[in-house]
Amino acid sequence: MSKPFYITTPVYYMNGAPHIGHAYTTVAADVLARFKKLQEEEVFFSTGADEHGLKIQRKAKEAGKEPQEFVDENVARFQELWRKLDIDYTKFARTTDPAHKQAVQKVLQDLHERGIIYKGFYEGRYCVGCERFKTDDELADGKCREHNMIPELLKEETYLMKMAAAQKELLEKIESNALHITPEKYKTEMLSFLRSENLQDVSISRKHVSWGIPLPFDESHTTYVWVDAFLSYLTVLGWSGDKNTLPAEWPVDAQIIGKDILRVHATIWPILLMHLGVPTPKLLLAHGHILSGGKKMSKTLGNVISADEMLEKFGVDGTRYILMSAGTFGDDLDLTMERMTEKYNADLANGLGNLVSRVLKLASQLKAPNSKLPTKQFPKNFLDLLNDYKLDEGLKYIWNIVSEDNKYIEETKPWELVKNDKAKFEEVIQKLLKDIALIAHLLQPFLPETSRKIETALQAGAVEPLFQRI
Repeated sequence: MSKPFYITTPVYYMNGAPHIGHAYTTVAADVLARFKKLQEEEVFFSTGADEHGLKIQRKAKEAGKEPQEFVDENVARFQELWRKLDIDYTKFARTTDPAHKQAVQKVLQDLHERGIIYKGFYEGRYCVGCERFKTDDELADGKCREHNMIPELLKEETYLMKMAAAQKELLEKIESNALHITPEKYKTEMLSFLRSENLQDVSISRKHVSWGIPLPFDESHTTYVWVDAFLSYLTVLGWSGDKNTLPAEWPVDAQIIGKDILRVHATIWPILLMHLGVPTPKLLLAHGHILSGGKKMSKTLGNVISADEMLEKFGVDGTRYILMSAGTFGDDLDLTMERMTEKYNADLANGLGNLVSRVLKLASQLKAPNSKLPTKQFPKNFLDLLNDYKLDEGLKYIWNIVSEDNKYIEETKPWELVKNDKAKFEEVIQKLLKDIALIAHLLQPFLPETSRKIETALQAGAVEPLFQRI
């Protein structure tokens, strides 16, 4: 039997409600998972929650809640958004799951016994938002680039994981694409970093942080994100922490991550696995940030766009389309409500919706409009784009058909042909019906509800408006 295709999002940090960046990553993963299923592959698609750490401990206290209650509420908010966005994941990972905790402690014990984890001191700038120490090159004007705050200067007892001994092997894996990083610019960035910097041993524990998994050999310390959250990519598959018994789905075929967490996913994560003798992920697929009006979204600037706000205005498939077509996958995206509304009206209401309604109205004048619809196969060019993870280009491929068909209708004027050239009229409409059936098929990974509506309309010979202008 062939190995199931395993795709993951990050496990999202449960310090607040989901935002549009979470939605972007998860919709992209859902598109790829659905695409693989349509290729008749068995797919395991995981998303999940990173629930431990000092930041959550503090946030829960501010909210007057116990940490578990606090994270349970946020997990529910994420799961509800995934339901609204039609995300068809296989399993939702939680780092508070007792089985996960046991596996993590087994790994920690193993690494400690082999001297890979050792007790020491770490002095550095600790960003609570990132839950990790920051190097100088990760700061801008002394501030964390992600949280725009000056990290705390800390010197404390900690346990560290050895990194340097695995650097050469890691570099070779990335160079050879055994650990493939894409788009290419992110691979280049990581290779440049690994060739110019010596990896420092990384702190994997905090002392006197109660909300976390205690180290089995020193319960005054809890481990944080690196050994905890990363291992959820394995424990979500039912892995018990035994490096000799790996799940059938392993290794990960595609991990979709934001560029802000690429470095840790391309260094600490694979080195942890290498220490365990476990295969590293096959692919890290990184995407850019989502901006609004050229600036990072911020409540202070008043430019925050929520996924719920998009869903209310554009609907499920409208939101999925706008996110996946907003720009080149891997680059930063710049979204505003005005531009998204323009795109919705141009591409969905006037483009696809108009095409389907016009063709079906004209086809109602045929005797057998559905008699020659094509078998459902993906064209090679489309397959190549999605197999190469070029999601936005996959949508462009579909919308080229939409655009060409709308142009074809204007050129052939079938409303005139029906009066004076019935044979030509039938030829034109059958060609358009075939194209619409193909469009419905190609849309399945991206806009599953719209795809179903078009297929139903083709069978019934009529359609309710797919997208209303707004």
